Amino acid sequence: MLVSTKGRYATRMLIDIAMHQEDGYVAMKDIAERQQISKKYMEAFTAPLAGAGILGIRRGKNGGYRLLLPPDQITLWDILSATEGSLHAVSCLEQSENPCARCEFCISLPAWEGLEKTVQTYLKSVTLRELIRQAKPQPEDPGMFPCGI
Repeated sequence: MLVSTKGRYATRMLIDIAMHQEDGYVAMKDIAERQQISKKYMEAFTAPLAGAGILGIRRGKNGGYRLLLPPDQITLWDILSATEGSLHAVSCLEQSENPCARCEFCISLPAWEGLEKTVQTYLKSVTLRELIRQAKPQPEDPGMFPCGI
């Protein structure tokens, strides 16, 4: 599984909101500046996060974003499930009923099931609150450290 920039940036955005929403909604321009994420790109993952019940969106002059749940109730699994789509280790595990004709005797299937279970368990154990608790000091000028990957 490769987490895309959508998943990584959505996580950064939600952490930023959690750290700055004490006065209500956090302006998109402020998040974009601090996290060095374009506002246009942020719009690509805000709707799925809102649809998942994670993010509140308010349009207009005093608009912005806020978390709909406390940071200790939002996990990486929640974020990545909303932004990445499939988080399955292999395509044959994407459906509740495995469509592969070989699944009954597949030698490698237990390994992929184990990997999927391990990843899911881990991602469900990491909350925004935990990431904030572990946060390293942030630079005063985040523009000096663009994430080019």
